Amino acid sequence: MARGIEGNEMSTPRPASQKKQPASGSQSTNQKSILGFFQKKPSNSSSPAPSPSTPAKKTPVSSLSKKLLTKSSPVSRLTPIPSSDAPEPSSPIKEEQEASVGRNKENEAARVALSSPSRKKKQPINYTETDDDESDEVFQPLTNNARKGRATKRRKVSLEDSDEEFGLDPATQQAMLDDGTLTGTDMDDFIVPDEYDADVVVPKKRKRQAPSKSSRVSAPPSSPPKRELVEDDAMDAIVTGTSTAQQWTYDPNNLEPLNPRPATSSSKKIVNKVLKQRPSASEPEKRYPWLANLQDLERHPRDHPEYDPRTIFIPPQAWNNFSDFEKQYWEIKQKLWDTIVFFKKGKFYELYENDATIGHQLFDLKLTDRVNMRMVGVPESSLDMWASQFVAKGYKVARVDQMESALAKEMRERGDNKVVKKGKESKVIRRELASILTSGTLVDTGMLQNDMSTYCMAIKEIDRDNMPAFGVAFVDTATAQFQLCEFTDDIDMTKFETLIAQMRPGELLLEKSCLSAKAMRILKNNTGPTTIWNALKPTKEFWPADITIREVEASGYFESPTEDNIEAWPPVLREARDQDLVMSAFGALLQYLRTLKIERELVNLGNFAWYDPIRKATSLVLDGQSLINLEIFANNFDGGIEGTLFAMLNRCITPFGKRLLRQWVCHPLADARKINARLDAVDALNADTAITDNFTASLSKLPDLERLISRVHASRCSARDFVKVVEGFETIEYTTGLLQQFGEGEGVLGQLISSMPDLAGALENWKDAFDRSLAKSEGILVPTPGVEEDFDASQEEINTCEANLDELLKRARKDLGSSAILFRDNGKEIYQLEVPKKVKVPSNWDQTSATAKVTRYYTPELRKLVRTLQEAQETHGQIVRDVTSRFCARFDEDYTTWLAAVKIIAQLDCLISLAKASASLGDPSCRPIFSDAKRTIIEFQELRHPCMLSAVDDFIPNDIKLGGDSPNIDLLTGANAAGKSTILRMTCIAVILAQVGCYLPCISATLTPVDRIMSRLGANDNIFAAQSTFFVELSETQKILSEATPRSLVILDELGRGTSSYDGVSVAQAVLHDISSRVGCVGFFATHYRSLAKEFEYHPEVANKRMRIHVDDESKSITFLYKLEDGVADGSFGMHCAAMCGIPSKIIENAEVAAREWEHTSRLGERMEVKKEGGAVYVPLGIQSDLAWTLREGLEGVGDRALDVLLEAIAGL
Repeated sequence: MARGIEGNEMSTPRPASQKKQPASGSQSTNQKSILGFFQKKPSNSSSPAPSPSTPAKKTPVSSLSKKLLTKSSPVSRLTPIPSSDAPEPSSPIKEEQEASVGRNKENEAARVALSSPSRKKKQPINYTETDDDESDEVFQPLTNNARKGRATKRRKVSLEDSDEEFGLDPATQQAMLDDGTLTGTDMDDFIVPDEYDADVVVPKKRKRQAPSKSSRVSAPPSSPPKRELVEDDAMDAIVTGTSTAQQWTYDPNNLEPLNPRPATSSSKKIVNKVLKQRPSASEPEKRYPWLANLQDLERHPRDHPEYDPRTIFIPPQAWNNFSDFEKQYWEIKQKLWDTIVFFKKGKFYELYENDATIGHQLFDLKLTDRVNMRMVGVPESSLDMWASQFVAKGYKVARVDQMESALAKEMRERGDNKVVKKGKESKVIRRELASILTSGTLVDTGMLQNDMSTYCMAIKEIDRDNMPAFGVAFVDTATAQFQLCEFTDDIDMTKFETLIAQMRPGELLLEKSCLSAKAMRILKNNTGPTTIWNALKPTKEFWPADITIREVEASGYFESPTEDNIEAWPPVLREARDQDLVMSAFGALLQYLRTLKIERELVNLGNFAWYDPIRKATSLVLDGQSLINLEIFANNFDGGIEGTLFAMLNRCITPFGKRLLRQWVCHPLADARKINARLDAVDALNADTAITDNFTASLSKLPDLERLISRVHASRCSARDFVKVVEGFETIEYTTGLLQQFGEGEGVLGQLISSMPDLAGALENWKDAFDRSLAKSEGILVPTPGVEEDFDASQEEINTCEANLDELLKRARKDLGSSAILFRDNGKEIYQLEVPKKVKVPSNWDQTSATAKVTRYYTPELRKLVRTLQEAQETHGQIVRDVTSRFCARFDEDYTTWLAAVKIIAQLDCLISLAKASASLGDPSCRPIFSDAKRTIIEFQELRHPCMLSAVDDFIPNDIKLGGDSPNIDLLTGANAAGKSTILRMTCIAVILAQVGCYLPCISATLTPVDRIMSRLGANDNIFAAQSTFFVELSETQKILSEATPRSLVILDELGRGTSSYDGVSVAQAVLHDISSRVGCVGFFATHYRSLAKEFEYHPEVANKRMRIHVDDESKSITFLYKLEDGVADGSFGMHCAAMCGIPSKIIENAEVAAREWEHTSRLGERMEVKKEGGAVYVPLGIQSDLAWTLREGLEGVGDRALDVLLEAIAGL
């Protein structure tokens, strides 16, 4: 059954989109094929013409038409073929159109089809509307007479309706949308031509001509005049060529018997020549030739080094062929070629051409047509959900909005008193690019996937005195926090790598062809697969410092009413003016945010800070490699957070607390006084749980206020979110009042609570400023009467209009003598007078719709009142939007107060998180004691791995003692898989945990604050950097040798195994000697080279340690005891591990023979023992080397520390 549009227009299925299939209840079940048609005995009876009294009837379609058009659509549709014409009316009106046009090939063929002798009588379809309220408001087919009288009128209403371009009321939309997504059939049903983009052809009233019974079949028609097919007409062409009668005319020159099959084939060819292929069935490149050979706006082809994938060149001649709507679309799309563009159309957002293809392929959105373009559409209400899905797939998403409704457009044009431009262009609703979304610059709290910060980072690199120098600017757009840094790095780019590992940017802005290969490798190795890379053109898009300064000044982001505007700049940005690199990076960031339409709302908050990736003076330095090796934020198994240090510590209940805690873990404290202050707070919180309980109970459901106040500043905060913000700060004020009863004092807690700004004064004006319940339920901010005068006046005008309407209804009931008369809304046609059928109405009332029992009317006076009400509501809607902006601006005046409160709550949340983490360690656990001794010391008694407590119940604890009264370096040997690496990582994690301000899972802990943790773990190559395993090992080792200090903690695991045994043991021995003698740091050196244990047996700063195991030589099995003890391991027991892994025993036996015969380190050890037995003393190579240097260079050439160690080593011999 055909579907109605808003209850008065019927959409009859077009033959061109039908597929031969078993008939439904409303179709004849005996349709014959073209072959069957001519095998039947001819009959002169024709189908009866539709009776005028029949409400509506399907347009008859001949078997020939159905056969010819079977291939044109693979799926049966109830949708007119999209074109720029108005929606085609159902059959009676269609016949009138044909009559008004005159005979041509199309309507000639249709007429023949109408009188096909084999047509069976159609069952009449009853379209009488029920009196049910729901059906009244959805689909209301009318009788033919009523339709003829008001087709034009209904179209005018539709044209005036911007928000309902598809003519569907909310109930219809809901039925179409089902679960908020468009199904295939529904998409077909709602697609109609764009009322604003093309002239609507409205058929004039014309008396229907009586159909001729047989003349059309019997008399061969004269050749109709050739009609030139316009593009849209071609799409609407159904059957072309001569009529079916002509196809079967006797030809005296051809005496062959007639064969119906060739005729069918022949007619198909004719149709294919004229019938335009649907856009959704053809590739865009075929309809737009310039898509086949893409060029950017500068005419560069895709293989050109300067090709810009963000733009596309459209030839000038192509613009001449575009409809007005296509011009509007391509003007925007040509500059956003790499972006998915959602185009607002009424209540839907639509994707066209390549974007539509992507939407169809990724999410199976129904592919259909709009004018000459393939299209998919999604409802307006679900745009955020679909945009989020595209962004999650790595796409940029642009939103193009309608900037006015048709009513507002008409009111504006009337108010402008200007001559409105006639023609199609005046009917195109004004649309503009509203915003562009990318995964690295999301600002809407509803679209952000998690609570952690996502950064968009701009990087500028130059060569400064043969060393790399960087200027970096990055922003967390959700909180509008900008951070800047400029530094000259070392040759290995340690600072740069640490910065990238700490921030893990979600989007990068790089100067095209200006970044070194090494910097690119660091970025690739430390960013995820979803990171967006943007290459910006130098100067034009990646602004130099001078252009950046000019743009900031010209744009008026920071203005001072009394002084020069430069004084209004944030202090950090003022300092950065003199640093060209960082200012250029900020310029690139500013320019990019401007293209996304979000730069002003972020920049003029003035939220700028310097960022130092390696804060040597104030914090424990964790470089990028250590963050990865120690699994601080991501594990090495799947890149997730399970088992990481941050996951163990993170017990925060607020999103902004979690973000601050991440920064605390990135930069643990290095000042013992500050660490102890944090630990005092942890003790206080665990001693008296009242603060923790009150804080958790009150603030556990606190929204992300740090992000939301940024949205308020930008006036992009919904009414519901605005209520959350106000109530969130009221909750903070209440909680602070409770905490002051418990937490007054001198410590960190007392300082934080007492420094909370006065929220009560700032919130006073918001207690009764608007109706909160209405804001939560309806999503609109309605100010309390007396707060906003224009809002009150506008509301009063609407109330007056509604009162006038009520008065008119009372008069109508009185005049017509019926109390059953009432107002009825039908979609956008509101306040229709619904009158029972039996009541007679004045002749000047216009009927709008009807049911079986009632008729609905507009009176001239009612029409004026409704129009006045609609204009008042339109004006009121604009005022409501203005009120929201005013509220946001008024709230933003206290931005510094709100931000200060958020930061204090974040710090309290982090301290409570540390207290919870400390309490969760179980027994034994202790508070670390920090020593100020001159010599570095790290001592843990029965230490367990902090991150494995929840996963392993019987973790075996170990004692760690480095420095102090013991040697600085533990030389660790042991079997494969004996637990050496676990000891190394556990020690580092414990140090970080202590300096963050948390308890440790051990009996006692004493340490001096460590300034840096450096690690060289595992054997990994870097295939993308063209670096071998050994190269990576030595690069990391070089950093340790150059950066480590006596206060550093260093762990080296299996150094030298990436090369031959000779080279490997030589490098390992030299490095171990240097860090123990010259550097003086504390740490572990894990190795399988047992000769090193002999070499450093008497070194004063090296102690031999091993992992305890139990070996069964017969079964070649090993029992790992995971206990650290003094001594040297008997071997690596590689053959035992091979047996445990299932290597064949014959191979293992051969390997053992080879190992005994060829192992260099074993023979070296034997030689050392022989020399000792002969009474000689073996002098290690390191001591010999230092002695030679001392004799050659003098005492100054060796250094005081190395000389002291050398003297101790000689004494030990």
